[in-house]
Amino acid sequence: MNYAHDNRIVMTLDAGGTNFVFSAIQGNEEIVEPIRLPSNADNLERCLNNIITGFEEVKRKLKKEPVAISFAFPGPADYAHGIIGDLGNLPAFRGGIALGPMLEEKFRVPVFINNDGDLFAYGEAIAGFLPDINQRLQEAGSQKLYKNLLGITLGTGFGAGIVSNHKLFLGDNGAGAEIWLMRNKLYPQCFAEEGASIRAIRRVYLQHSKYQHNEELTPKDIYDIANGTKEDDAQAAIRAFTEMGEIVGDALANAITLIDGLIVIGGGLAGAASLFLPALVNEMNKPIQRLDGSEVPRLEVKVFNLENEEEFKLFATGEATQVPIPGTHKFVPYDPMKRIGVGLSRLGTSKAIALGAYTFALYTLDRL
Repeated sequence: MNYAHDNRIVMTLDAGGTNFVFSAIQGNEEIVEPIRLPSNADNLERCLNNIITGFEEVKRKLKKEPVAISFAFPGPADYAHGIIGDLGNLPAFRGGIALGPMLEEKFRVPVFINNDGDLFAYGEAIAGFLPDINQRLQEAGSQKLYKNLLGITLGTGFGAGIVSNHKLFLGDNGAGAEIWLMRNKLYPQCFAEEGASIRAIRRVYLQHSKYQHNEELTPKDIYDIANGTKEDDAQAAIRAFTEMGEIVGDALANAITLIDGLIVIGGGLAGAASLFLPALVNEMNKPIQRLDGSEVPRLEVKVFNLENEEEFKLFATGEATQVPIPGTHKFVPYDPMKRIGVGLSRLGTSKAIALGAYTFALYTLDRL
């Protein structure tokens, strides 16, 4: 499923707590200069007016009518019906706001709203990480291809989405892939996001640093410290990212047990993958114990870091061999190594979300 040559236009929105960015996509490409308006997060009337104004300005730039509006918006929400619940970063939304129906009344086109983690995974499955890895496998002569993808985003929060055979999995309540609520391995009384987010990186670094710091340090500041480009104690910075990798790896090991597919990472913290990805993969490959203390593999599959070329070669090769068919002189191919891989977004998080929103709208319209 690929809408790269589709002429239909879908208007989109990147909804943040501070700014809303409006655009439009046709044939998998952004076709207007994005329009940025303040979210007015604490004033519902101004917030909704800016959402309408943003889409009106995009529509005026289009050469033909859009067929839909499709975008990601924070939850909790009843996404299927376009109703937004009580939001943390947009406090004006309280008690259930019928955002989707409002936009349908105003623009007279179908409106689709989803979670950003879901749409990120969908975009990477359609036109990013999943097809890229499958193409590389084919070029390497591998017979193994993948159809399932778990996408995660690491930033202000810890989000996720699941795609199976080109279909986005949403769940019966629109609450599928809420990975942020998994138990935190290192702080089991807490949920995973407490150790898998920007605030976690800051907290761990400040806790272990030998120096006094402004709490507004960015993850990029801490990344630079870890790499020695700023004078400070790098070990505390490295520990912050390594601890996050361990917590995320544990959550992914639990999640992927039920999915069995590739994993792609996006979000603002993905740029620091060199500091947390090895710890993440190592955690997923660690053994787990029986009650008698003996060990078994944590997963039925082996996990590879696909950003490492040597690991990708092993991933592509596997343990391919030939086994005889009993009672004949014939052989059939057999690869006993069950394996998955973890890697980084090929599109960039924002573009993946936009393409996911575009594809979701057209895919749904084609089935009405």
